[in-house]
Amino acid sequence: MADELPGSVLFACSYNAVRSIMAATLMRHFYGTRIYVECCGVRAGDVDGFAVEVMNEIGLDISSYHSKTFDQLEDGFFDLIITMSPEAQHRAVEMTRTMACDVEFWNTFDATIVEGSRETRLEAYRQVRYQIKKRILDRFPIGPAPTV
Repeated sequence: MADELPGSVLFACSYNAVRSIMAATLMRHFYGTRIYVECCGVRAGDVDGFAVEVMNEIGLDISSYHSKTFDQLEDGFFDLIITMSPEAQHRAVEMTRTMACDVEFWNTFDATIVEGSRETRLEAYRQVRYQIKKRILDRFPIGPAPTV
């Protein structure tokens, strides 16, 4: 299974403040150094406090992450770009016009639009976290660790 994994994956969304950070952090958690993982946004925004809280609930700390844009990426080549918003999809397609890179669109709910009590909002972020985790594990099944 490990040989089916791409060498590098970029997760992208609109602000690099919730979805792409969650996805990159989960991917690193599940696959460690077997895949180079990065994330970015069409625009950079501050890491969302609710995202920090729901990731902390599962033992993953994203509080010190500094968001970046497509233009701020140090490495511009990826085997796969997974976009999580229509805006990021358009930007990724534009970016990859001249390179051999697959682009997948994972339309992922934007929890920042949910209004209501703190618990209502946290539950929306938990659902996004769960949706991303399920998508990652469905798309990249975890096999046995490679033996060296």
